[in-house]
Amino acid sequence: MKIAVLPGDGIGPEIVAQAVKVLEVLSKEGRNIDLEYGEIGGAGYDAAGDPYPAATSKLANEADAVLLGAVGGYRYDTLPRPMRPEQGLLRIRKDLGLFANLRPASVYPELVSASTLRPDVVAGLDILILRELTGDIYFGQPRGLRRTADGEREGYDTMLYSESEIARIAHVGFRAAMKRDRRLCSVDKANVLETSVLWRDVVTEIGKEYPEVELSHMYVDNAAMQLVRNPRQFDVMLTGNMFGDILSDEASMLTGSIGMLPSASLDANSKGLYEPIHGSAPDIAGQNLANTLATILSVAMMLRYSFDDEDGAQRIENAVRKTLADGYRTSDIFQEGTRKVGTKEMGDAVAARL
Repeated sequence: MKIAVLPGDGIGPEIVAQAVKVLEVLSKEGRNIDLEYGEIGGAGYDAAGDPYPAATSKLANEADAVLLGAVGGYRYDTLPRPMRPEQGLLRIRKDLGLFANLRPASVYPELVSASTLRPDVVAGLDILILRELTGDIYFGQPRGLRRTADGEREGYDTMLYSESEIARIAHVGFRAAMKRDRRLCSVDKANVLETSVLWRDVVTEIGKEYPEVELSHMYVDNAAMQLVRNPRQFDVMLTGNMFGDILSDEASMLTGSIGMLPSASLDANSKGLYEPIHGSAPDIAGQNLANTLATILSVAMMLRYSFDDEDGAQRIENAVRKTLADGYRTSDIFQEGTRKVGTKEMGDAVAARL
């Protein structure tokens, strides 16, 4: 298992270090794991003047999978847009052809009361949000800033999807639903956007190839409401880049903390980039406060999707469950009667149980 490790910025190095402890346990058991480190985001800019240095691109392309922490920081906000840390994340996704972003949102029994929603609403929640990752308004051209004839500034972006882009993410969604509860809800804004009209048409057509899967469609504004009204109605949610970005972050709070949610971004051959869905949290960086569980669970997704190691994936997930059952909590999920620990201590606890 040749893994490119890109800690990134902010809390990235702290949380990745704990995930590496888990990989080290598996390595001692006989798995051949080779870790190589590189820079991305602000760390890439500091090291090479580029948020996605050529050396990092080479490392990522030669690896079997990529483990990434987080990118971004306040001190980079004044850089020209092409040099900002977030561009490194967009570029590695495009470089590796990572078009399918899988974001599970599950509620652990021990954390039901940590959610801001009532326990009876979120108990037993298990959703998979599938977000298309390399198209849509984030990548569409033309885009930019300009001045009108009367001197007023205006900004413009292009929401763009091709039929083939929609079809390939739809197939991933239906295949995922086949392994779960066989229900897929496609989210769009077809009542307003021409892009969404095409999206709905293509998804409906692909759905005919999967008659075992119950397909439904929902406008994104209603989907956002339904996620907090009755989230358990969903199994797999399929949507485009921008809508998926927003909905997956909303879904994260159903679980009690964004620090609990892993993600996988896959290419057509299941090579993937694995990262927690949260950001770099520069306000708590270096303070041993960050929740590392999303990063550790991202390693479990890596074993499952890129290395077909279901046993290793389940063992990591069980180790996380046991750690939570034993009362360990970082500050974002801490409740009275549990044991508050730091980033390092949480990593040690999961590694010990693994």
